[in-house]
Amino acid sequence: MAKGKITFNEDQCKGCGLCVTACPVKIVEMNEKKINSRGYHPAHVSEPDKCTGCANCAIMCPDVVITVYREAKKD
Repeated sequence: MAKGKITFNEDQCKGCGLCVTACPVKIVEMNEKKINSRGYHPAHVSEPDKCTGCANCAIMCPDVVITVYREAKKD
């Protein structure tokens, strides 16, 4: 299975939650313990090891605050 890594520009996240609904492995969540500079709870990844790098979260993000890095396949 492919592996990925997700980074968020947390200060630009408006907490809409679209990335949460788009994640097929259900590892993207709203961080209820943190408030960003705009006053929202930003998204974060709860279990980074389970990320497949599908980029559904980044595609759904209207503010382009998510970057997905995908690990190259090893032969």
